[in-house]
Amino acid sequence: MAGGDDKNRKPATRLVTGGRSGSFAKDVVNPPVWRASTHLYDTCEDLRARRPRNEDGQFYYGRRGSPTQWALCEALTDLEPGAGGTVLYPSGLAAIVGALMAVLQNGDVLLVADNAYDPTRNTAMGVLKRFGVEHRFFDPHDLAGFEAAFCERTRAVMLEVPGSLTMEMCDIPALAAVARKHGAVSLVDNTWATALGFRGLEKGCDIVITALTKHVGGHSDLMMGAATAGKAWYRRLRLGAQQLGHVVSPDDAALALRGLRTMGLRLERETQTALAIAEWLQQRVEVAHVLCPMLPGSPGHDLWQRDFTGGCGLLSFVLAGRDDAARCRLIDNLDLFGIGYSWGGFESLALPFDVEPVRAVMAWPKSGWGVEDRYAIRLSIGLEDADDLIADLARGFAAMDEG
Repeated sequence: MAGGDDKNRKPATRLVTGGRSGSFAKDVVNPPVWRASTHLYDTCEDLRARRPRNEDGQFYYGRRGSPTQWALCEALTDLEPGAGGTVLYPSGLAAIVGALMAVLQNGDVLLVADNAYDPTRNTAMGVLKRFGVEHRFFDPHDLAGFEAAFCERTRAVMLEVPGSLTMEMCDIPALAAVARKHGAVSLVDNTWATALGFRGLEKGCDIVITALTKHVGGHSDLMMGAATAGKAWYRRLRLGAQQLGHVVSPDDAALALRGLRTMGLRLERETQTALAIAEWLQQRVEVAHVLCPMLPGSPGHDLWQRDFTGGCGLLSFVLAGRDDAARCRLIDNLDLFGIGYSWGGFESLALPFDVEPVRAVMAWPKSGWGVEDRYAIRLSIGLEDADDLIADLARGFAAMDEG
């Protein structure tokens, strides 16, 4: 590919052109699935020369990647202004664990947003604790409390936006600025919006983590994660991943690269449908609260408007005056919504969740809510027709109160 000013290309164009400019992919639209564990060298001198050249585009051994993985990394890096590179991991959680282990060591303190992804919390309480890293949960809405949580051993802050399950917005630029002031690395899980909707590095974070399993894959048929960072932290991430033996299959990398090409269109459609459903849910007497930062008037909507350029189809709602049995009747009677974990695929999903077990400092039910406002459902909106999904939910509500 030749011509044009790459720096001025819009995100939709970058989705199409990313990963196609390197010498390893320039002659085809889709880089081939390059399956190879062993790379051969012409001479001993050639073998020895390759060892220190640890970068994408340089063959060495299959664990360092091949054209398929390199093309995906290049495309993801191109979406994040200021990025020096991207590292791939075999799952979103592996990306979180790998990134944290690359920046932390024995004796360090990690601050974790209390509304982070539950497996992120378990990583802090589990493997990192066993390696001598102390964790402290904090309320990401309490800037004064956040700053007070720092000590001389605080080395990293783990953020997520919006909050897992409960969808709270937080002021990422302000939190990242506090972290930098105290010499700590800020990491953000940006799976919800992706780089199309939120540019984490531009907002002050040092490392941006994305579960490619979700929107990038888009078809519920692969597991993968990525961490993108500026040049300095990218080298740390790359070496850390190699030392842990992390590698993704070229077949999955090809699927992720294919999904990336249409991600913008899918996110746009899912966001439109999610907003229509959120507005409909807001009018239902069975619903106490709709948890969707894209919804005008919802908590955090101002931050979403300020910092985000897009959203996605993931939202939650809390039932009014119902119990778990009623919640299960609603979900069990849905036809178009599958019951399952994950999200970001082409199909819609519904999942019951309970917040109390996965919060340490943030209250649930929230301040100002009734004590009965606790039974919640998360919806992942896919590519089905909005009217059909709303009709399906209406049938679910009717079945809920018939039990």
